[in-house]
Amino acid sequence: MVVGDASLDIDTLVVGAGPGGYVAAIRAAQLGQKVIIVDKSELGGVCLNRGCIPSKALISAAHQFEAAQHGEAFGITAENVKVDFTKTQEFKQGVVKKMTQGVGGLLKGNKVEVFSGEVMFINENEARAFNDHESPRYRFKHCILATGSRPIELKPFPFGGRILSSTEALNLQEIPQSLVVIGGGYIGAELGQMFSKFGTKVTIIEGLDTVLPGFDKDMTRLVAKNMEKTGIEIVTNAKAESAEQTDKNVTVKYSVNGENKEVTADYLLVTVGRRPNTDGDLGLDLAGVELTERGLVKVDHQGRTSNPNIFAIGDIVPGLALAHKASYEGKVAAEVISGLPSVVDYKGMPAVVFTDPECSSVGYTETEAKEKGYKVKTGKFPFAGNGRATSLNAPEGFLKIVANDENNVVLGAQIVGIEASNLIAELGLAVEMGATLEDVSLTIHAHPTLGEIVMEAAELVEGHPIHVISR
Repeated sequence: MVVGDASLDIDTLVVGAGPGGYVAAIRAAQLGQKVIIVDKSELGGVCLNRGCIPSKALISAAHQFEAAQHGEAFGITAENVKVDFTKTQEFKQGVVKKMTQGVGGLLKGNKVEVFSGEVMFINENEARAFNDHESPRYRFKHCILATGSRPIELKPFPFGGRILSSTEALNLQEIPQSLVVIGGGYIGAELGQMFSKFGTKVTIIEGLDTVLPGFDKDMTRLVAKNMEKTGIEIVTNAKAESAEQTDKNVTVKYSVNGENKEVTADYLLVTVGRRPNTDGDLGLDLAGVELTERGLVKVDHQGRTSNPNIFAIGDIVPGLALAHKASYEGKVAAEVISGLPSVVDYKGMPAVVFTDPECSSVGYTETEAKEKGYKVKTGKFPFAGNGRATSLNAPEGFLKIVANDENNVVLGAQIVGIEASNLIAELGLAVEMGATLEDVSLTIHAHPTLGEIVMEAAELVEGHPIHVISR
């Protein structure tokens, strides 16, 4: 216990216990550092408590409900299939509790001290942690900032009442009859489709010309097609203008090509991106930590900020706001602090969206590879040519491999289809290690599995596919 203004000397202070912070703390402790991690909320951060994990639990429940209603292809018919959404939410919370308790056990097992509270920097190597009961002061050799992000709140659509961020949407205690979603990115697409599977009438309003604008259009077309099958109305090239809410519903006014329109629903979900948690009373200026105009922390190739003793990771640094990116950067920062020559390299960083069908990508797309100056060759293998996908009654989708035409090195891959989130891992390894098409195609894949699609796509690029006709 720290008395008065005396400072406790520690090796590493980690600010934020999300998937970046807690991983960084554990890795630093494994490397012999004395570590204290501070977070004002729950262990696991947004990802485990209000983002990745609870959303995937609800998405899984929605898939189960849909499957129970539509088993005719397998000769299975179920009547009076119902959702007890209270129990669905209990399932979700059970998953969250199990995961966060696991994080607590891992931190304890690695002898990481946890302080529940906030942090304010005093100078370049000291910070005060505080809560309602105590306010210890730490003098650190190094610090890792992992404060994460929060949903962007638009001025015409302030959160509250029937205007929701993703956090409130995940905690709804009933299935809405109708829902408007502003923003067709990965959060809006995932949650919009999830509620649609539960029976909600969903309208997605997107400013660009497609949902999931970060993915290739031949991938997003398939997702949009499936969304429309479940009754989702997708309005693209639209500008949301304003919202008026009552105690029963909310009316959203928007325009498309200059034409004014409006839609009324039970709730409005706003998912237009996330804002880095670098403002407030952190005192980053006192710590000598410089920010960009967008409020992101400036870092070098090892995650080091303008203060050489402070590192930053996750949503508060440039790049995609991905939990696995934060975890990866956390490991790098912890290792650099310990004197290892680790550097941040995003070459094999995957991106995944849990829509139906799922989308995933790693490395370069064909367009990106060409822009980098590569002469490329590609192959697109359909899920319909795979026995396992067909037996699962999930033949929609494809896997596309992008390779260097000069040496057959795999440069990237994109997948849309069932289990795309899991299939991308093998291709991430291929990109990371600089594997060739031959390395992939000569790897024997078990039959019948979805993994064979990876092998078949590599064979297709090489020009000798077995289960499709080469043209």
